[in-house]
Amino acid sequence: MSLDHDAPVRRRPKKGLFGRFLARRDGATAIEIALLSLPFFMIVFASLETFIAFSAEQLLANATETMARKIRTGEIRSSGNSTQDEETFRKAFCDEIAILMPCSPKEIKKADKLFLDVRSFAKFSDIPKTTPLTGSDLDPSSFKIAPGGKRTINIVRAYYRWDIVTDLVRPYVSNIRAADGSRQNYLMIATAVVQNEDYP
Repeated sequence: MSLDHDAPVRRRPKKGLFGRFLARRDGATAIEIALLSLPFFMIVFASLETFIAFSAEQLLANATETMARKIRTGEIRSSGNSTQDEETFRKAFCDEIAILMPCSPKEIKKADKLFLDVRSFAKFSDIPKTTPLTGSDLDPSSFKIAPGGKRTINIVRAYYRWDIVTDLVRPYVSNIRAADGSRQNYLMIATAVVQNEDYP
């Protein structure tokens, strides 16, 4: 009697429900996709969110530079009415960033996401160099919109609370948190320092 070495070896079927489950290979691909889909989509969403946030940060920086240039040339000046000046400035700033960070009418009147600080100083060395924080949250209590006159030194600072959409990424990307833990955001910061021209 000769043995055929090329003939497939038949395995004896395993007994019991668990044995039959281990022997089947029908759904292996579906199980692998299910296991890998969560980390894959998490990476995809994190990449997309990082890209959009980076674009928004660049937009905020460009808007800050644009508004600082308008202050430097005298296109934006203080009228003496602080409330009117603030709303006008906030509206103009919101128009610059509307493509990715639209401001509601409520946001223009009272800051919730977009915080602006425009002040003049006697010397460059007097300009604040740190981000005002209270604990792990932004402290806007000293912010005001009061651009100086001609030949003054001015700082324009913009802070934006960016909402992080992807829940799994939020703890790793957020850099500020409300004291009660209700809000976790990525804080975008843009700063421009200018010395006003000797405009008429």
